Amino acid sequence: MSTYPTQFVRSSMLEPSTPPTLEKGYIAWARKNLFATPSDAVLTILALLLLAWFLPPVINWLFINASWTGGGRGVCATVAQGGSQPENWTGACWAFVGAKFDQFLFGRYPVEERWRPALVGILFVALLVPMLIPKIPYKGWNAILLFGVLPIVAFFLLIGGMFLGLEYVETPLWGGLMVTLILSFVGIAVSLPLGIALALGRRSTMPVIRLFCTIFIEIVRGIPLITVLFMASVMLPLFLPQGMTVDKFLRALIGVSMFASAYMAEVIRGGLQAIPKGQAEGADSLGLSYWQKMRLIILPQALKLVIPGIVNTFIGLFKDTSLVSIIGMFDLLGIVRQNFSDANWASPVTPLSGLVFAGFTFWLFCFGMSRYSGFMERKLDKGHKR
Repeated sequence: MSTYPTQFVRSSMLEPSTPPTLEKGYIAWARKNLFATPSDAVLTILALLLLAWFLPPVINWLFINASWTGGGRGVCATVAQGGSQPENWTGACWAFVGAKFDQFLFGRYPVEERWRPALVGILFVALLVPMLIPKIPYKGWNAILLFGVLPIVAFFLLIGGMFLGLEYVETPLWGGLMVTLILSFVGIAVSLPLGIALALGRRSTMPVIRLFCTIFIEIVRGIPLITVLFMASVMLPLFLPQGMTVDKFLRALIGVSMFASAYMAEVIRGGLQAIPKGQAEGADSLGLSYWQKMRLIILPQALKLVIPGIVNTFIGLFKDTSLVSIIGMFDLLGIVRQNFSDANWASPVTPLSGLVFAGFTFWLFCFGMSRYSGFMERKLDKGHKR
């Protein structure tokens, strides 16, 4: 009788082995990103030591030793200065920010009428959020409402007067975050299409158009925004007919928009130059007109390439709105600084607390724009996806 070796076939696969402990989780991430090489380890240790030295006093000043409630300078001053806090107290005065918060949002806009800018803000958010979410349909109608209808409705609501039977509120009373958002929104909405037109004009084969666009871009880029605002506010009325005037806020809007358009034009021109010549030649071979070629072939690719530059211009524009204080308008930073002169809140920590609040607010908006631009880059970057 012959014997055969015992054989069998498994009815199920072996369970996969767990990865080594040092190859997964936080330990693996730290080894790969913080301690991959001796120099990385040294820099990581130095950074941790710097944070250990810097963060505790900052956290104490911002949160632990801060004054959160109360009224008047007494809650923001040490005992030596006549306050009610411990003698070694050096924390932030968030009570000042809380007491002035409405002014930081609306400036000197009448208190009983502040529901109007609040309503405009709600409408703005309600239209902006669907515009930023790619999966939500009807983007065309959304854009018409956001960039066409909302500015008209906002103008009538904010200015009032004979319109809708609302109390008239002159623009010098506007201020705070409201002015910052209006200036930046209008500047962004105007500078992008105008920048595209200027970039196309600078690359035009028609000498007059190319010369005009080049002169405009180079002149505006060659002077500071403060100069543009000063000219729009002070010098522009000198060239108008006698008795004719233009609202100061409208002048600021025009100045900021024109300034941002010049920078936007150069960003977009860089994207246009990065498109291979074969794309335009292929469009010409299909019989497309110039505007069809730009709208369907060239501009979509160029704009995708320069998203970081476009958003960088938007962020710079948002921060530069604080320069309108040079013409007597008070944006968020301007209204915060104006409140430093309030004798009821005069203390050594009041200015720094207000500036930290303004800086955090600016950072919050700028960081949001930066993160969204990164999201759009990843979504549109289909050429490198597997």
